[in-house]
Amino acid sequence: MKRLISLGLVTLLIGITTTTILGSQDRGGNRGIRERFVGAWRLVSLEAPGPDGKIHKADSTGLFVFTRDGHLSVQVMDRDPQPQTPAGPEQYSHGGYEATFGTYEVDENAHTFTFHVEGALVRTLIGKDLPRSFEFSGKQLIVKSTRPEEHWKVTWEHY
Repeated sequence: MKRLISLGLVTLLIGITTTTILGSQDRGGNRGIRERFVGAWRLVSLEAPGPDGKIHKADSTGLFVFTRDGHLSVQVMDRDPQPQTPAGPEQYSHGGYEATFGTYEVDENAHTFTFHVEGALVRTLIGKDLPRSFEFSGKQLIVKSTRPEEHWKVTWEHY
């Protein structure tokens, strides 16, 4: 009887250990990286080419929100908006303000996410897919365009 109880306990322990290991492996996969996006992020810095072609830090504030179910929204406001000059093939803001929402997909291997725009202040963005490269550094998320003609970089910090 003792042997039967011991065998049952060992079997139970092996089952619990296997479940724990498999569960942690799943969290370490693509779902784990995607989970790091979830939440609200405040704008730390936005660097983009100025009219002179040199990279400048914009005096901006903003909020980037990723939901667990794959939705996102971003708002960025220039504190002192300058005359509108395109930063690349896309115009993202109007009057010094950017407001966009939609869904996203993460490609962990490529270190990219694709933003599927459903609504935007700049209506020419609606329906577009905007691929972005990303990098996590501590509590920060660094986002860049994957387009070679766009030379901006945005750093966000998790609240």
